[in-house]
Amino acid sequence: MSTKDFVEKDYYKVLGVPKDATEAEIKKAYRKLAREFHPDANKGDTSAEERFKEISEANDILGDPKKRKEYDEARALFGNGGFRPGPGAGGGSFNFDLGDLFGGQQQGGAGGGFGGGLGDVFGGLFNRGGGAGTGTRTQPRRGQDIESEVTLSFTEAVDGATVPLRMSSQSPCKACSGTGDKNGTPRVCPTCVGTGQVSRGSGGGFSLTDPCADCKGRGLIAETPCDICKGSGRARSSRTMQVRIPAGVFDGQRIRLRGKGAPGERGGPGGDLYVVVHVDSHPVFGRKDDNLTVTVPVTFAEAALGAEIRVPTLNGPSVTLKLPPGTPGGRTMRARGKGAVRKDGTRGDLLVTVEVAVPAELSDKAREALEMYRDATGSEDPRAALFESAKGA
Repeated sequence: MSTKDFVEKDYYKVLGVPKDATEAEIKKAYRKLAREFHPDANKGDTSAEERFKEISEANDILGDPKKRKEYDEARALFGNGGFRPGPGAGGGSFNFDLGDLFGGQQQGGAGGGFGGGLGDVFGGLFNRGGGAGTGTRTQPRRGQDIESEVTLSFTEAVDGATVPLRMSSQSPCKACSGTGDKNGTPRVCPTCVGTGQVSRGSGGGFSLTDPCADCKGRGLIAETPCDICKGSGRARSSRTMQVRIPAGVFDGQRIRLRGKGAPGERGGPGGDLYVVVHVDSHPVFGRKDDNLTVTVPVTFAEAALGAEIRVPTLNGPSVTLKLPPGTPGGRTMRARGKGAVRKDGTRGDLLVTVEVAVPAELSDKAREALEMYRDATGSEDPRAALFESAKGA
């Protein structure tokens, strides 16, 4: 991404959130849009793929507090890409390069850093490093970010799991060792002098930095382009990684694994791997934040007289809970420490909801006993208070 793009792009508009949106609101907006425009859900739709890339780029900036602060400061200072001279600037020419403001921004993906922030603005303006014309050293390039998805069982999400993940990405071409040249001897681009960037005037006496069009930001030009990568130095490759998913993840959670994305070029760091987690449901247990939930049927006698009941736990021995006499259906009790794993390693609780089971069939002896109970409590009307409250409302 060029510095011009960084300043001019409205990432808040891309995600459809206000400029004062909280981290939770940004995350929620990203997840909704990512699911809608994910390439797997829009096979062959190139516009959806481009929209997905744009959404991921916006989330990478706004979802990182440090990058978001730098982005907000840059847009406030330059007003969506245009430098605003302060009072007393006069009509004189003041020529500078926006690339200097970000301390040598890395190329090759939205996940790259933006230097030391605006605290280095004035030092960068008068102490340039690595700009065009200062040498022939080619710049390292950060690898691309990769996004993938994984589906876990309910138990794996609670306890954590190591899963194989097959990924396709652009990596250095093996046929030419990433040089782009069939003979392995590319030459330094004469246009950008190996920096991968060129400066252009934008009116008002200042310049902007963009990727070099001749070498496409690589800083190198292949004399004899490689047959495999056509001179780009990058080729699509597939690999399988063993990825550790931490315990306690939620359905839809996006996990960032630094440096596990596409490899960088010329010593540049690897991109990041983003894994979107999907969690299957469980036939017995549910989940509420860090707590697990379960509904346990009890007999009328157990609810009325009180009892000790056994309750299953996820992947562990059952626990015994004491049911007080007169327990109504729908009451929830708590088994502490039997829930999902928290970030600090402790566990949440198991929330046990009691449900009074009504038998579909009765034996003669059971029916006789219930009829005796009905006769003994016939004068009691459990709905009397309900009607009284209805009249008084």
